Amino acid sequence: MNEFLNIKAKKSLGQNFLKSKKALSAMVEAGEVGEKDIVLEAGPGKGALTEELLKKADKVIAVEKDDVLMEFLRQKFSADIASGKLELIHGDILDFNPTTHNLKPKTYKLLANIPYYITGQFLRKFLSGENQPSKMVILLQKEVVKRIVANDGKESILSISVKAYGKPKNIGKVSKENFSPKPKIDSAILLIDDISRVFFKDDGEEKKFFELVKAGFAHKRKLLARNMGHLAKNREDLEKIFETCAIPPKARAEDIKLEQWKRITKETLCQL
Repeated sequence: MNEFLNIKAKKSLGQNFLKSKKALSAMVEAGEVGEKDIVLEAGPGKGALTEELLKKADKVIAVEKDDVLMEFLRQKFSADIASGKLELIHGDILDFNPTTHNLKPKTYKLLANIPYYITGQFLRKFLSGENQPSKMVILLQKEVVKRIVANDGKESILSISVKAYGKPKNIGKVSKENFSPKPKIDSAILLIDDISRVFFKDDGEEKKFFELVKAGFAHKRKLLARNMGHLAKNREDLEKIFETCAIPPKARAEDIKLEQWKRITKETLCQL
């Protein structure tokens, strides 16, 4: 494998290879990966996380977009591929169809060190899709993880969208020094546990919920009532909904918690 010794990360693919054994172990531990688990890994890169997963899981399905890294991984893990313990797929994780690989809802775990620029699409695909994983462990920008967990009490479209499908937890910071090449900012490990669709009664409620959330956050500095005014027949109807949901007249979208958004959705569907 000498021809692969000088593999360099491709900026166009947003590659930053994690090299910290401590961080890799923390990801596997957060995912509670065990001998009966099927794990989907997005962007295995040089296979550092793949190695750790193969020690614990029953089977690993790794999806890699990079042509050169695919050949490297094929050689590095030839024995695991031959035994069926590792299934290596050449493709874009955003195009991956769990059904094609017999991954039914909540029958697999998803671990990944993804390019930061696909974060929104990645979360949307696997959280709101029909074949959700049981849990996800992903490396993201530290500030993005903080925004999702929202320990400061200030919610966002991103935090509400994640919490509607699972329970996010900040596992801990991973310094930029632990990557090659070194990114400009630190990362953090995000665990999303208990992933399901039980929060929504049906597709109609889910659609209306996100319509209202997007409207509420449309202009961050405006009051929630101003942002959502166009969704009501008149001001009195909106005031009645806010009163029923115990939302102060001067509240902003960032002040509204998940269950309040659900209640707004329910009242809106009933009254508007």
